[in-house]
Amino acid sequence: MRQVQDQVTTDDPEKHPPSRWETIVILEYSSREWDAAGWTLAEGYPREQSMWNSSHSLAGRSADLEPRRGSGGGQSTSQRRQASRDEFDGPHQLLDIPPAKVLVSQDRELPQLPTNLLAQKQDEILAHVNDRLSLCAYNFVARYQFPIPVEADKRSVSTPSDREWTEWVYLLKRLATKRRIPARVLYNGQIKQLVTVLENSMEMRHAAKHQSRPLKDDRNVLQLISAGIQVAKILKDADAMESLDQLYLETENLIHGGKASHMSYPQESIMPVGSGP
Repeated sequence: MRQVQDQVTTDDPEKHPPSRWETIVILEYSSREWDAAGWTLAEGYPREQSMWNSSHSLAGRSADLEPRRGSGGGQSTSQRRQASRDEFDGPHQLLDIPPAKVLVSQDRELPQLPTNLLAQKQDEILAHVNDRLSLCAYNFVARYQFPIPVEADKRSVSTPSDREWTEWVYLLKRLATKRRIPARVLYNGQIKQLVTVLENSMEMRHAAKHQSRPLKDDRNVLQLISAGIQVAKILKDADAMESLDQLYLETENLIHGGKASHMSYPQESIMPVGSGP
């Protein structure tokens, strides 16, 4: 193929047009060799370009083989290939597979965690936590006069229930990531922990609204209440903390068969809107 290439490039193409066999050999040259040579098919044969265009099939094949140096096609492909790689494609190690008896022990049926709360009681507890957190967020946004974007498909906010807890979480997270919330208004200035604490409470709304879900075990219910307490703590809402902590103790007492057969849910009023920070 090297000899054919030299013959075609050195001879006058008008006097010695390439034969059918030479044309096929040239067109079958791999694009990798064209890149290595540093020139394209059209650049290698400038005076024969009209001849290639005269044949529709040959022009189509030559266009497919041409690397198109100007467009940077080869470079972009390499960049995409590199972008799809991550640290797991480089040097790494694999741990030894655990012994068979360990795998058998792990794969056995999961133990049943205690579930003493009835479905209705779980719904009441989680709905209360959801409502209390919405009130906590409402008071926090109102006190420090944080802006709430106006959305055409939503009503304006006048009460905590005008937004679901997930929407309050989204608003607070956006305010935090956009650095609208100063660290001084949070517990110990934990601005970096705010997003994590909010995300840990996200399941609260799903558990309270989607009552068709399976019953939660007792520890999971207590965990959700505890997540709400952490939200109230980082937002420095003493009333919400006290209310949720009381709910946690009553729920724990009810789970263990205590005397708290009737659980009270204090109705906190919306605090007046204060001045800005």
